[in-house]
Amino acid sequence: MLHVKGGTLVTAEGSKRADILCGPDGKIAHVASTIETPTGCDVVDAAGLLVMPGGIDPHTHMEMPFMGTIASDDFYTGTAAGLAGGTTSIIDFVIPDSRTSLVDAWKAWRQKAQKSAADYGFHVAITHWNDQIYHDMKTLVEQCGVNSFKHFMAYKNALMVEDEAFLHSMRRAAELGAICTVHAENGDAVAYLQQDLLSEGRTGPEAHPVSRPPAVEGEAAHRAITLAGLLGVPIYIVHVSTQEGVKAISEARLRGQEVYGEVLPQHLVFDESVYEGSDWLKAAQYVMSPPFRPKHHQAALWGGMMSGQLQTTATDHCCFCAPQKEMGKTDFTRIPNGTPGIEDRMSVLWHYGVKTGKLSPEQFVALTSTNTAQIFNIYPQKGSLEIGADADIVLWDPDAERTISAKTHHQNVDYNIYEGMTVTGVAKKTISKGHLVWNEGDLRAVRGAGQYIARQPKSRNIRKPL
Repeated sequence: MLHVKGGTLVTAEGSKRADILCGPDGKIAHVASTIETPTGCDVVDAAGLLVMPGGIDPHTHMEMPFMGTIASDDFYTGTAAGLAGGTTSIIDFVIPDSRTSLVDAWKAWRQKAQKSAADYGFHVAITHWNDQIYHDMKTLVEQCGVNSFKHFMAYKNALMVEDEAFLHSMRRAAELGAICTVHAENGDAVAYLQQDLLSEGRTGPEAHPVSRPPAVEGEAAHRAITLAGLLGVPIYIVHVSTQEGVKAISEARLRGQEVYGEVLPQHLVFDESVYEGSDWLKAAQYVMSPPFRPKHHQAALWGGMMSGQLQTTATDHCCFCAPQKEMGKTDFTRIPNGTPGIEDRMSVLWHYGVKTGKLSPEQFVALTSTNTAQIFNIYPQKGSLEIGADADIVLWDPDAERTISAKTHHQNVDYNIYEGMTVTGVAKKTISKGHLVWNEGDLRAVRGAGQYIARQPKSRNIRKPL
């Protein structure tokens, strides 16, 4: 048992002074203003700290095969790094190839994830449509604990889903009580622009954002929302990075559509200038999709979070080391897309959001944990500090500082996009299922301690098409 004593509890609903008792089953056993420490119970001193639900990252790619290589963080190293930053659960992605059934792919990813140090779940990608997929979706929802499916509108001739298949998938998911998530970029336009740039001899990382301008996200977000509206089904748009994307989501929500938006902290901090300069490798380290944008888009992202039009934060954590990035040395379209960030998401959002007054601590909890748990139907098991919830807790020092560096991070990658950045707001201690796994710099992650989170379908009244 573990007694978290003397802290200030912060949830999405409010704050109060209270103690938490974590039971031997890994659940929260008791919450009260003062708890007498049971005999033989370990005490964690939370004096001066904020006690919050552990972070949930709804968008990670651990050991993902992609663009001819495999992401360098596996399910152990990636989730362990997350624990060091206050993230206690992830939702990763099953990406089937064209020869593998959805269910078989899910089984393969489950096998890979057995080494996880923190709890995990999966979205399953739909890249095409046939009768087998129709039936597999039912099996995944009813027998495998999957309640979300991913769709890439980008990556032509690889992962990109055509609109007709997307419509079939959205309708089937809604019938089953699942939700569809979507990477909104117009893949045809991107492919056309990439070839146009290469034909002009523009082969370096600086061509990457030019090939994926804000308009291709805006068009795809609007199209995805329109298609969901035709069927009257919910939709979740990942890594929104543009003013156009925020506008499409906000307008749909004002019309009464069930649309959700996700933001990555790196899009709040960096702009397209990261691709400039003579250092090829440094610029390539920032190659991800969608790319970093002109700075004015950041104001729209902050506004979307502050107003509740954008509900979650994630990382799209997908690590590739220098030799992997250099696969695209002569062709920017071959640079593996992805950046690290699971260890730093919460500190970066606190520093630039809460410390500046843009967000309250309660909004921070909603954006980093509770909203994700509610959207993907694992609340109050996750994302809360209620009795009976999983004892996934972060003890947060709102005033402590740390300087981010690849020399000290726990992510299995040889660089950090936030290198040298000093942030205020630090996870002092992290508790996973009632066990202290991060203690002021001491990482106690256990390989294989993470458990699969089976997510139940969510009963929804499918709205009339708009």
